[in-house]
Amino acid sequence: MKISNFFIPLLVLFILLYALFKKVNVYDSFVKGAKEGLGMSISIFPFLMAMIFGVNILLKSGIVNDIFTPLKPFLLKFSIPVEVLPLALTRPISGNASFVVMIDLIKKFGVDSTIGRIASIMQGATDTTIYVLSLYFGSVGITKTRYALKAGLFADFITFVMSLLLVSIFF
Repeated sequence: MKISNFFIPLLVLFILLYALFKKVNVYDSFVKGAKEGLGMSISIFPFLMAMIFGVNILLKSGIVNDIFTPLKPFLLKFSIPVEVLPLALTRPISGNASFVVMIDLIKKFGVDSTIGRIASIMQGATDTTIYVLSLYFGSVGITKTRYALKAGLFADFITFVMSLLLVSIFF
């Protein structure tokens, strides 16, 4: 039998024993956390739904393909699939929007396709640069980002290039 079959039960047991040792009421803490989580889920649901709806409209309308199709001959010279460009553009802005784009690519081309692999690497290795800067810098009152935006977008670009290279090398 694999150790992974025991990992979650052992983790739960460890948490319960640690809570008992610290004299924490586990049930009350769990219920309080579940209430907070449910409230948070309900509060973000409309925004998440609107984002998913908007991105799907954009993708299904075909306008994204119309925008990137003229670039296809140029990109094919460098073995860059034009289908991953919407993901490369949405990832620095919104994690939810880029997730919807990635899911759409995986549904359309498959998880083991070149495009699916590139999309998976891009989604997992980049961050929502603009969102993070506006959220974290804004929450502490920083208005001048100096080089943070340039560095973050450069890192996103390098990740895009590396995802192309990694997929071409390993697959």
